[in-house]
Amino acid sequence: MRRLIATALALAFAAASAAEAPIPALRTQGSTKQLIVDGKPFLVLGGELYNSSASSLPYLKALWPQLKAVGLNTILAPVEWDQVEPAEGKFDFTVLDGMLRQARANDTRLVLLWFGAWKNSMSTYVPAWVKKDNERFPRARNKAGEAQEILTPFGANTLAADKAAFAALMRHLRQADPQRTVLMVQVENEIGMLPDVRDFSPLANAALQQQVPAALPQYLQANRARLHPYVRDLWEANGARSGGTWSEVFGTSIEAQEVFQAWHYATFAEVLTAAGKAQYPLPMFVNVALNRPGRKPGEYPSAGPLPHLFDVWKAAGPSIDIIAIDTYFPNFTHWARQFKRPDNPLFVPEANRAGRADLGANAFWAIGELDAIGFSPFAIENIRDAKADVLPAAYLLLKNLAPQILAAQGQGGMRGFRPDVSYDGVVETKNVQATLGGYQLDVSFANQWGKTESAEYDSRGGLAIQIGADEFLIAGRGLTVVFRDAAGRDGVGLEKVIEGTFVDGRWQDGRWLNGDETHQGRHIRLPGDAFTVQKVKLYRYR
Repeated sequence: MRRLIATALALAFAAASAAEAPIPALRTQGSTKQLIVDGKPFLVLGGELYNSSASSLPYLKALWPQLKAVGLNTILAPVEWDQVEPAEGKFDFTVLDGMLRQARANDTRLVLLWFGAWKNSMSTYVPAWVKKDNERFPRARNKAGEAQEILTPFGANTLAADKAAFAALMRHLRQADPQRTVLMVQVENEIGMLPDVRDFSPLANAALQQQVPAALPQYLQANRARLHPYVRDLWEANGARSGGTWSEVFGTSIEAQEVFQAWHYATFAEVLTAAGKAQYPLPMFVNVALNRPGRKPGEYPSAGPLPHLFDVWKAAGPSIDIIAIDTYFPNFTHWARQFKRPDNPLFVPEANRAGRADLGANAFWAIGELDAIGFSPFAIENIRDAKADVLPAAYLLLKNLAPQILAAQGQGGMRGFRPDVSYDGVVETKNVQATLGGYQLDVSFANQWGKTESAEYDSRGGLAIQIGADEFLIAGRGLTVVFRDAAGRDGVGLEKVIEGTFVDGRWQDGRWLNGDETHQGRHIRLPGDAFTVQKVKLYRYR
């Protein structure tokens, strides 16, 4: 009897284990990394909630019809330390568990955002027992010595408490989410120091006199050829030292002080990430608030994982999978390019605020040009009328194209297009060129039959995917594409152009467009008032 019971229990355990979906992970494909969900590549078409929307389950429940109408497959939602651990050591995951149930009921995945020690630089989401005990959990201080509403990263008790809470969250999540509803977790939110370049607390000042951890100069030496000039120049100006105090290795400038602060923020985030992964090894990322042109550290959130500090964050945070971009500036392409590196796939958790006309173009460009694993505007609740907003139509087409997109990522068979925009909002109206599959694509965003306003240019964008030797999908909005032989030897003609759609993942032919719609075979033209896709077959002639 005991043997039968043991066998039954073993079979039950094996069945339960087999029923669990594989844990989401990042996997290399060609020159990029992809998010793998249920054993397959996954493209995050997301939206981030306002900070407080997920703190109340009834409030969140009422949002779902509106969210579903947008066509999202993933919601990004905060988990608040103060709500999870209202009393020290006593955890309450009621809201998280309700969020999981609601997401599953609406066939939607989640990315969780841990609002722990810092959210947008400040420490407003820490529990009251942390906020009120300044001796145990000391504050950062400005240069004048004044305490800030910011916990210092140099406080051992703060790190221990945040680490314990985050580890408890991940331990609970592994038990509560065998369905793998949650795909990734963000560690803290937009870490950075204000209003000065660094923390001037006694703990910070003491740490500044210590030796630079060996891991940082070792990383700089190993990656010397690709270091950002901001860090490289500081290091080399002081002799590219492999040891010494912070001032000996990097100097005493404001830039050197930012490097010092960045290392300690990054090591704090690394400890949390490693502790969380020890409980449940989901992909984890940090995000960053960008710096405005001409501003000095402290005039922007200093020492966060900004492009000029990537080398410091990568050296200090080997467990952190992605440094993600939060962008609210018009020059999206300028910033996004800096976040795509061989060691950093592009993920956009805050792609400006929902409701903007440029979001569809930005999504197509980021996914097509930079192999983004996902795109997500902030304040997704702003889209109250899905039919009147550009994002739902863009997401629908991207969802239908996802199998082709995911197959092409990292393989050199896909390009993205949209006009560049300056920080001041000036749109570049000239054509852009790209090479793909032995062809040069010349792409215009202008209205071919009339005047194009600047705002129209900014809402236009798309991508091209090579699906055969001379065959392409061209998708997006407001593109006119001319194909030429990349070597300049042959003429290139349009053998066949078909407007189409995808039904259950399969291409369905629509109209054949070899006449006026292609200007008698001169170009491919996607209308500027809708997101559409055309299949193009080329031929060469001499």
